[in-house]
Amino acid sequence: MDTVIRILSVLLGFLGLLGCLLPVLPGPPLSFLGLLLLFFINGSTMQWPFLLIWGIITIVVTFLDYIVPGTFTRLTGGSRAATGFATAGMLLGIVFFPPVGMIVGAFLGALLGEVLYGRKEGGLSKSLKPALGSFLGFLVGVGLKFTASGIMMYYIIRHL
Repeated sequence: MDTVIRILSVLLGFLGLLGCLLPVLPGPPLSFLGLLLLFFINGSTMQWPFLLIWGIITIVVTFLDYIVPGTFTRLTGGSRAATGFATAGMLLGIVFFPPVGMIVGAFLGALLGEVLYGRKEGGLSKSLKPALGSFLGFLVGVGLKFTASGIMMYYIIRHL
């Protein structure tokens, strides 16, 4: 049974890393689940405080992933429309042109949302800054998720 748990744990770790790039998979929660499974292996050296800390990190990183892109868009002067269009663009991009479409879709969505609904004066040139903010926020969110999931994958492999 321990072998099955080990294999499942590594699989969940890899799915967690993949989930950092694909919005249909919850990256850090999958990685955490893989880490948690190793606790139940006979002779495991993993302890509850360690798991509690990584559980909290997983919750915080997952929450920040939803907050960071919108915050960066607003910090760079973007409107709510830019934020909404960035999310829609990201989802459309991942469906039609994965995985690069997700990044390009977020940028183009924010730009389109800002041009159509956000900035009436200044046109395209004034709309680029919030679009870049959305893009940067998206990259920061992915970076946070990938870092957390990568470290959890390290601990999964280390505890095998």
